Amino acid sequence: MKRHSPHGTPQRGAALFALLAVLSTAAVPARAADTFEVVAREIDDLKAVYATVRSTDEVAARVRTGGTVASLSIQRGSEVKTGDVIATVTDQKLALRIKSLDAQIVGLRSRAETAKAEAARQEQLAQRGFAAGAKLDEARAVSEVAANALKSAEAERSVLMKQVEEGEVLAPAQGRVLTLPVTVGAVVMPGETIAKIAANAYVLRLELPERHARFMKKGDPVLVGGRELSGDDLPTAKGTITLVYPELQDGRVIADAAADGLGKYFVGERVLTWISAGKRSSIVVPPAFLFRRFGLDYARVAHGDGAVDVVVQPGHRALLDGGGEGVEVLAGLNPGDRLVRP
Repeated sequence: MKRHSPHGTPQRGAALFALLAVLSTAAVPARAADTFEVVAREIDDLKAVYATVRSTDEVAARVRTGGTVASLSIQRGSEVKTGDVIATVTDQKLALRIKSLDAQIVGLRSRAETAKAEAARQEQLAQRGFAAGAKLDEARAVSEVAANALKSAEAERSVLMKQVEEGEVLAPAQGRVLTLPVTVGAVVMPGETIAKIAANAYVLRLELPERHARFMKKGDPVLVGGRELSGDDLPTAKGTITLVYPELQDGRVIADAAADGLGKYFVGERVLTWISAGKRSSIVVPPAFLFRRFGLDYARVAHGDGAVDVVVQPGHRALLDGGGEGVEVLAGLNPGDRLVRP
């Protein structure tokens, strides 16, 4: 005995499927409180471009005294603060000169003390009338000469000690080390660069064709993508153009944009951004009025006393008139349509 399908013949099954498809778009009662009026308005025509993370300031940490690099406390990519000791430069000749001056100071101090005592003794003898005035003047002169020689040696030693202290190379600014052209044991001269530091003030450097120059101005918004973009390439942060350079370079206009969170990027890293390239007419609706079914995006449009589901093509995120978050609809809706919340 032949067993029949629950749905009957194949023709009957196809008819049932067609009926279900019609019912899915049949009139649905609409609630007036959950409707949205579709209007066309001017929005920014966003263009996707790649920007490069750059530092506003690149400061060189230089050697103040010549010698040999004895130690390095940094490497490429290290974070440093202002005043940190990043390297030490030593000169063996300075140590020898300091030892020589120490020995001279000991002798000069002894000579100055002896000359001072002799001048005091001559002064006592002159008060009693046992010493001539010329002898007293000579003793005082010898004491002053010895004291000045001692001061000169001590001052010279202070200069050498200062040079030893200047052997410590300090970080001139807070930031990240970009380059380190020297190694331990390298001989450096005064003024030579030990490291190049990028200050923590990072910007996005944009380079666009010159046809976009007339659209760009200071204060324009910039949308910044993440370091690992999702499948939808959605922006994760907002920024603002802070400077548009007045000179074109190789047919390109250059601009800098500020955004939060750039400190975690590498200097020179490329980031996907979206900038405004003029205005265009478009339709923006709240995302709550769109839904997805069978791999397609739909919007429920009021029709008569009910509503029908219409296939739409959504675009990028955009702002509504009230400042809320919306979605641009590229096709499927017309100005004047009244959407119903699904």
